[in-house]
Amino acid sequence: MKKNVQKELKDKLYIIMPAYNEEENIENVVREWHDVVKKVGNDSKLVVINDGSKDKTFQILCKIKKKFKYLEPLNKCNEGHGATILYGYDYALKQNASYIFQTDSDDQTSPEDFWKFWEKRNEYDAIIGFRNHRQDGLMRVFVTKMLKLILFLIFKLNITDANAPFRLMNNEILKKYYKQIPEKFYLSNVILTVLMINNNEKVTFIPITFKPRQGGKNSINLKKIFVIGLQSLKDFKEIKKKIKN
Repeated sequence: MKKNVQKELKDKLYIIMPAYNEEENIENVVREWHDVVKKVGNDSKLVVINDGSKDKTFQILCKIKKKFKYLEPLNKCNEGHGATILYGYDYALKQNASYIFQTDSDDQTSPEDFWKFWEKRNEYDAIIGFRNHRQDGLMRVFVTKMLKLILFLIFKLNITDANAPFRLMNNEILKKYYKQIPEKFYLSNVILTVLMINNNEKVTFIPITFKPRQGGKNSINLKKIFVIGLQSLKDFKEIKKKIKN
């Protein structure tokens, strides 16, 4: 009996979801993912972090909180996607979450894919989605392929999909690496993946559905991709030096 109770206590899940100007998507996304934390139980939470949205994203989150009791809306100033993810990871660990799952609030990922990950949670330290059939445009596909090439050239690692916003991690692996990521680094999940793979942690990749954006505006454009890319290259090189040392 004690073993069953202990196992249940270990299954406390925190879903971390950054949100920026997602007023068109947010209620539907919360509804879909709230069912996941409700089913897992054990004081699990759906943590949606409003990253200084200029629209009504946070107001909507506060309004629907009454309908979705496992929803936990957080509000912060705008710092970007990567910094918001790290904020969420830190929050989840401080709440003693045993499993942390990250996805985005643009309704491009499917909760149905989550259960394939959850079933394997005891087999791996981290399970990361693989967007093998992206449906969000050729530019995004190109950026993903370029990132894979850059990571191979810099770190000599062949990583399937380092930046996928669909990943389940146990708290031990996240505690081990998340504070090594540069503050406010836009591609936080990329560095997290690099650190885990480089240190031969138990990581696997599973194919996921990745739909076109369901509403709202994409905050990333060519100019922003170029700026992020240049800064990321500098950060990648700095991290490579630290890994060597």
